[in-house]
Amino acid sequence: MIDAKQPTALVKYIRITGERNAKFVEFDFAIQDPTLFVELILPQQAFQHFCEINHVIEMTAEQQAWNDAQEDKWRYGIEPTVLNHARQHSDQDDQA
Repeated sequence: MIDAKQPTALVKYIRITGERNAKFVEFDFAIQDPTLFVELILPQQAFQHFCEINHVIEMTAEQQAWNDAQEDKWRYGIEPTVLNHARQHSDQDDQA
């Protein structure tokens, strides 16, 4: 039986997606389901505080890859396209 007075802890995820001149942090934030997230931007200090009070964990590489694949499907469609192919090569160049 679930005790209504005892809330269950929800896992909170972050994924840093960019830093604007090291002044701001762009990131994805999800609660319980890492595939359902919002995109946020905060100043560095506010971001650190946000992470501390929410006890966040970073999304795993697998979770990030899943979200990227879903975004690609939404943006470019399920079938491989010239744009999708170009993005994959661009992502590989960024990692090198």
